[in-house]
Amino acid sequence: MVLLYLLIAFVTLAYVLYYYFTRTFKYWKSRGIIGPEPVPFFGNLKESALRRKNVGVVFREFYDEFPNEKVVGIYRMTTPGLLLRDLDVIKNVMIKDFDMFVDRGIEFSKKDLGANLFHADGDTWRVLRNRFTPLFTSGKLKNMLYLMTERGESFLDYVGKVCDQQTDHEVHQLVQKYTMSTISACAFGLDIDTIHDKIDTLKKVDELVLTSNFAIELDMMYPGILKKLNSSLFPAFVKTFFYDLVSQVISQRNGVAGNRKDFMDLILEMRQQGEIYGTKRNVDDKQLSLELTDDIIAAQAFVFYVAGYETSATTMSFLLYELAKNPDVQEKLHAEITEVLKRHEGKMTYETLQDMTYLDNVFDETLRLYPLVEPLQRNALMDYQVPGTDIVIEKGTTVLVSPYGIHHDAKYYPDPEKFDPERFSAENCRDRHSCAYMPFGVGPRNCIGMRFAKVQSRVCISKLISKFRVEASKNTPDVIEMNPKRPIMGPNGGIYLRIVKR
Repeated sequence: MVLLYLLIAFVTLAYVLYYYFTRTFKYWKSRGIIGPEPVPFFGNLKESALRRKNVGVVFREFYDEFPNEKVVGIYRMTTPGLLLRDLDVIKNVMIKDFDMFVDRGIEFSKKDLGANLFHADGDTWRVLRNRFTPLFTSGKLKNMLYLMTERGESFLDYVGKVCDQQTDHEVHQLVQKYTMSTISACAFGLDIDTIHDKIDTLKKVDELVLTSNFAIELDMMYPGILKKLNSSLFPAFVKTFFYDLVSQVISQRNGVAGNRKDFMDLILEMRQQGEIYGTKRNVDDKQLSLELTDDIIAAQAFVFYVAGYETSATTMSFLLYELAKNPDVQEKLHAEITEVLKRHEGKMTYETLQDMTYLDNVFDETLRLYPLVEPLQRNALMDYQVPGTDIVIEKGTTVLVSPYGIHHDAKYYPDPEKFDPERFSAENCRDRHSCAYMPFGVGPRNCIGMRFAKVQSRVCISKLISKFRVEASKNTPDVIEMNPKRPIMGPNGGIYLRIVKR
């Protein structure tokens, strides 16, 4: 009899759990929106939640599975989300009606780096974006260029020395040395040598930030739980590192902005004001303000540092891989770099980089094939009817966009797996939909550091290709597998290439 009661209790518990973890799974079907079949607990994210596939690969598969749908209903764990496939729908949500989708839908404790520009709620983001945008004007980038070129020269010397010792190199780790030194100098005024004893610490920070933990899945299952629990996406060690980094720089500058006009100078100027304000878009808007606490400062240092070195390093790794696999493209690029530098008397100026149009095309094509941030997401602030349809996105619903899927769609890019920089010539770009290419996001909440990343990366690649040739070796993968344990797109196991002096 006891065994019978235990069996009944077990079956009842199993049924209750099954019901609980599938209770939302009729949400999209009841609204006439199709999508992949969910499984209990995981919804449609089993492969990424178990770290079998990169989340970007999973969302591209959703995109490819329903080629005739404008939108696709999915379940992020047990929470309904809507994948947008139609470019006009994406344009409405991300650009035209942006004010209804200003939040990303990922919030966590502001005391634990949650107030950074990427994750911040809409009001916080508006104030911060308004104040940090001046960092990335052409004038500011020109002023930073000498820091990038100096570190580019040091990087070339380093590459020359290691190439004398061996020919095959893991290029992601290699170019990280350049991007880490440039973001240290340009944002914080630190020479990488002055923090040499922290290199291992920086690697640990990289691992902790860019290795997926399960906090994000928990927030998918219970949206807003991290904020309610005053918890974070990142371990305490990461927060402590950026608090200490900011404290060190403020101390070095005696708490006063100088003449560098870099990230920390801007922070110090705002810190002296105590409170910063956003720009009112019209007379009826409320005045948005933000107290610039140590938490806010550390959060911005975190997002600038991590984004400034990791995304550029990953992009350049993919680019070098494609140059090695496409030697004709590499030689055409080398010829342009040589000719432009000669025209500018060998000087690497902002105007020099602007004249390297084929280099721009190569970068754009690299980011078409390998968009790093995937998927893009926004959260509906109110019920929203998608223009031209009877689809209503309910308040609180997260909408998602797959750049990886769009960039590999033959409708927009014929023979999409081919690496072809000519896709981004002025003539070929002219009639392309504004949302057919979005490696930096799209709309007002796109990547604020896009222009910095472009200049930083172009300095490195133009210097490297002018002096070295990259070639595939026996260790070079035929196809790059995306790392399933990282929240952004990145190579699994690295990219090994042969680097040869010209």
